[in-house]
Amino acid sequence: MHLGNAIATHEEWKTALRNAIAGSATLDVVTISADNRCEFGQWLYGEGKRLFGELPIHAHCVETHRLFHVEAGKIAEAINVRNFVDANGMLASNTPFSKTSSALADSILQLRQEAVTSPGIISLIAKLSV
Repeated sequence: MHLGNAIATHEEWKTALRNAIAGSATLDVVTISADNRCEFGQWLYGEGKRLFGELPIHAHCVETHRLFHVEAGKIAEAINVRNFVDANGMLASNTPFSKTSSALADSILQLRQEAVTSPGIISLIAKLSV
C-alpha cells in the first residue's frame, strides 16, 4: 500500500461528490459509508494492522478513516434525496467532511512517519512502501 496514494484517493472523493451533485447522480451510500470497502480500508484492517497495528497511530488512523467515510456517506445521502444545496454545503471548508478529510491525511502521514522510524523490519517495510 502506497500511503501517498491513499491520501490522494480520499482527496478525490470531494471531486467525485461534487460531480455527483452536478450530474444529479445516485450514489451507493452503503459502500461510500463503509470504511472497509476502499483499498486503504482493506489494507488498514488487513496487512496494515498486521504490520503496524502495534503503533498507536494505527488505531487513530482507523478511526479518522471511519469518520471520513461516515461524513462522505452523509453527503451521498443528501445527494440521493436531491438535496443538492445541503450536499454542496457539506463539502465546504470548515465542515465535518473537510475536517475529517484533513485529519485523515494528517493521520496517514503520521502513520507513514512512525512506521518509517520504527525499529527493525517494520521500518524497512515502511520505507519500501513510501
